[in-house]
Amino acid sequence: MVTMIHSAPGALALFLCLVLNLVSVSAFVISSWPSDSSRRTALGATTVDIGDELGCTTYSRDNYDEVKVDLDGGRDYPIYIGTKYSEEEAIKLLQSHVQGNKVLIVTNDLIAPMYLEKFEKRFSAGGKLSVETLVVPDGEENKSMDILQSILDKCLTIGLDRKATLIALGGGVIGDMVGFAAAIYQRGVNFIQVPTTVMAMVDSSVGGKTGVNHPLGKNMIGAFHQPQCVFIDTGTLDTLPDRELQSGVSEIIKYGLIRDAEFFGWQEENIPQMLKRDPEILRFAITRSCQNKAAVVKADEKEAGLRATLNLGHTFGHAIESGSGYGTWLHGEAVAIGTAMAATMSGRMGWIEPELVDRIYKILELSNLPVELPPDSPMNRETFLKLMSVDKKVANGQLRLILLKGELGNCVFTGEFDEQAMIDTIDEFVAECAGPSP
Repeated sequence: MVTMIHSAPGALALFLCLVLNLVSVSAFVISSWPSDSSRRTALGATTVDIGDELGCTTYSRDNYDEVKVDLDGGRDYPIYIGTKYSEEEAIKLLQSHVQGNKVLIVTNDLIAPMYLEKFEKRFSAGGKLSVETLVVPDGEENKSMDILQSILDKCLTIGLDRKATLIALGGGVIGDMVGFAAAIYQRGVNFIQVPTTVMAMVDSSVGGKTGVNHPLGKNMIGAFHQPQCVFIDTGTLDTLPDRELQSGVSEIIKYGLIRDAEFFGWQEENIPQMLKRDPEILRFAITRSCQNKAAVVKADEKEAGLRATLNLGHTFGHAIESGSGYGTWLHGEAVAIGTAMAATMSGRMGWIEPELVDRIYKILELSNLPVELPPDSPMNRETFLKLMSVDKKVANGQLRLILLKGELGNCVFTGEFDEQAMIDTIDEFVAECAGPSP
């Protein structure tokens, strides 16, 4: 049974109060990981990377890779990255992570016509699972409490119990909302991430960050709740619009900048083929990104320090998203501008060489990503500073940023920076903007 939900106006009679205790870190420095070659051991037709330079385990097969997210308490889970799964493989992998006998697949009205039936059949195969579906409106503007409640309403209406599994089929908005619904429904049920965008595949589906937006800030209401697995079928990228594909590349670039210099060099050579959707290039880029993300999540699941570095460009970017109105920019586009701002600020303080700033601008432009605000942008200095003051990385009233420092592949998470350099950078980026309407 398919249920369609349409976004409705009006206040939601639901009050959630979530307290996030962040460890205050005044200056957290991240250095490049060693670039030693991976040690590979053959296991029949399977290859396993043992303790590779990125700090995680990866099993490589002919048509898919498996990256392990190591967590304590028996909560480890796999990320499957495949180009051409057989139906038998896909069914076996997906169903093996369903613990009960009831499944609810949640997707949006853009993805549903393309992939809902396919995944509904995969979970229904064999007749062991009862599968229900829910279709919600697409778009960042629908990452809201109203749509969250519609997911919870569906769970209650069809009588899901604590053994049920929710399936997030879609991009980052769907993954975040369904994950949050799973985190709070009956105090926590299982869920599986099935991302269909590059952005979700390489970032938001991995690591258990879930939530919805608030009018005063992006992702301000949420919880950490890890999935049972992440199932990536890169074939779903065949139908992804070019703009969405490019948006996701911004998160791939991030890994090279903050911790994987070798990967950044590879990107400079291979992004044109990535944008042409070369399946092997995409598979490598997604797998390498997931390896980086898995290693960081293993070291710092709840973002006490290290994991915050994954937010390079995000403090500026979130301000742009919120200040411009959700939906004006894709997340990766706003992050690309934010990354350009972080690089500019880092260069202005002398933390990185001008040559590296130039390389960052060039790779963003090579990816067809924006590196400046348009003249009609409503952003100005006051808007930036106001929105950045409520960023989740603020601790004890102190704004902390992820900035680049030293050689490529190094960054800092710090509140100890030249505030005038930040203001000068903001002023540079808004100099041609119209600012807010009177």
